[in-house]
Amino acid sequence: MRNNNKKDKKYIELIWAEKYKDFVRPEKKTEIERIALPFQITETINEPRIKEYEASLGKMFSPKAKYPENYPQDWKNKLIWGDNKIVMESLLRGDKSNGIPSLAGKINLIYIDPPFFTGSDFSVKATVGNEEVEKEPSIIEQRAYIDTWSQGIASYLKYMQERLLLMRELLAEKGSIYVHLDWHVGHYVKVMMDEIFGAENFRNEIIWAYRTGGASSKDAGFSSKHDLILFYSKTNQPKFTKLKERIYYEKPFFNPQKDESGRFYADVILRDILEDEITLVRDNKLINVNVKPVINVSAERLDYDTQKSEGLLQLLIMATTELGDIVADFFCGSGTTGAVAEKLGRRWIMSDLSKFAVQVSRKRLLDIYHSKDLLDEKKKKYGKPSLPFEILNIGNYSIGEWNGREDEFVKFILQLYQAKPLTGFNYIQGEKEKRAVHIGPLSAPVTIDEIKTVVDECQKNNFKTLDILGLEWGYEVNELAKVLAKKQEVDLRLIQIPSYNELSSALVGFDLNLFKIPDEIVEKEISKNIKFLELPYLEIETKIKGKNIELNIVDFQLPPTSELAEISEKIKDSIDLIDYWAIDWNYQGDTFHNQWQDYRTKKEPRVDKKASYNYEMAGEYQVMVKVIDVFGGDVSKIIKIKIK
Repeated sequence: MRNNNKKDKKYIELIWAEKYKDFVRPEKKTEIERIALPFQITETINEPRIKEYEASLGKMFSPKAKYPENYPQDWKNKLIWGDNKIVMESLLRGDKSNGIPSLAGKINLIYIDPPFFTGSDFSVKATVGNEEVEKEPSIIEQRAYIDTWSQGIASYLKYMQERLLLMRELLAEKGSIYVHLDWHVGHYVKVMMDEIFGAENFRNEIIWAYRTGGASSKDAGFSSKHDLILFYSKTNQPKFTKLKERIYYEKPFFNPQKDESGRFYADVILRDILEDEITLVRDNKLINVNVKPVINVSAERLDYDTQKSEGLLQLLIMATTELGDIVADFFCGSGTTGAVAEKLGRRWIMSDLSKFAVQVSRKRLLDIYHSKDLLDEKKKKYGKPSLPFEILNIGNYSIGEWNGREDEFVKFILQLYQAKPLTGFNYIQGEKEKRAVHIGPLSAPVTIDEIKTVVDECQKNNFKTLDILGLEWGYEVNELAKVLAKKQEVDLRLIQIPSYNELSSALVGFDLNLFKIPDEIVEKEISKNIKFLELPYLEIETKIKGKNIELNIVDFQLPPTSELAEISEKIKDSIDLIDYWAIDWNYQGDTFHNQWQDYRTKKEPRVDKKASYNYEMAGEYQVMVKVIDVFGGDVSKIIKIKIK
């Protein structure tokens, strides 16, 4: 740190590599790259399936949600997959095309639990049948890992500064922010937050203690048995409610009161928060009260490494927000923040870079009916469905900049796929290991007619094997293409071209719009990072009787990966690979509206293969099925039907 403000002799600042372009001239700060992109609403969930409600009403959907006080009924909560830096900048600017206004100065509370400075590599564990598999991080997650840790604490601080600056802009004037850290970087981030939010707006350092873990007996020092939560407000007039807790005692002291049953209790005010206890103060005397941690046997436990207690989030949210306020978490992990905000009548926004985390959060919100109620100890469960929420993606739109340059795009993808370009054919564009290669269109899905044409050309030119690479796929392709190719004795693989996000994460330092990367760099560096995977195979049987339709998942296969290779022989049923599936019974070609879903839980570790629906009117419909696998990947299928 150094004092570099001549006007203020008390000025203190934290300095790290790359914060300034020139250390000698501190006025030359490194500019923070700010990127805003449109959102893509991939799923709308208005009425989650609740079995108890279905049984009582005889319908597929739960009743219309009841909105809390001060809660706008046109609001949908948001669960966003993507880099939170881009997510926050996009929320600041708003997205009129998707009905999202600018949220600058509109968020009332931000809670974040960013990666601790421990070198976390974003790997996750998933259960397939009775086996546990560790999923390797995606290329996007690997890039985030490099950006966060590559230069030690310096790159971590740069990463945090960029995000905290955006969070301050999102906060309302009376808003608050809580940042959960540990001993590795807590002191650095404290000084940084003094600079960003103002030391005068530091409210408290809250201690989160835990009973186990810490330094081993061989370490020269005491065990580390707590984290810390830095509490700041945007201004010197934050919202804050002194929470009173009714604490019961076996015998009277501190002049307690008696309840209707004769038990002694005292009303006390929140002071500090611990995982296993809260320290409260009354009349300058300390009282400790239990707050249950998330233990392994708890129903709250979701097997997510960084999961936090709902009790902790409840106290923070109730202390600094009101009904209808917006609560945000940009490192949402298992979705605790959104779940607690939901139960307390607050609106919420959550985002995460991990698809797996987004899926865990989605399932948690869909299953919130069965979770613990936070406001009524007598109730065994919350007993209400979640209010409407959307699943959004962000940051995959730059492919549109390649329109009109199809030939360059084909050459570029062939290079990344390490296929040799071929000429003299109408549709075969390359060859890799004696397999013909065709690249699908840039701005349209690969159709079954296109596949048939390429297969015909392969047959005429004695190619027995074929890879077709595509960005998007027509609704009938997944099931029919291989059947068609098999009839013509061509071994066909359908290969997914990585998204723009994945390409840009692997090709840092290169302008993707130039399509120019030296071959030796592709061969030595890039090819090992970019994965071209086969499409998952999804086969669904359809039965229509009158106005009733029944769907049955016949088969679901993931492309071969290192994660699955070690347990492939132990997978008895392909249904074990499905974590969640949902159906839009009347898909209109825009946003997927979740009208039915089934998902794995601890009590029911396998999804139901069948789903049915009764249409009220005859007509032609598109049914869209979305399947999410145990690793967070997804595949969709559209089925065209006619109801008579």
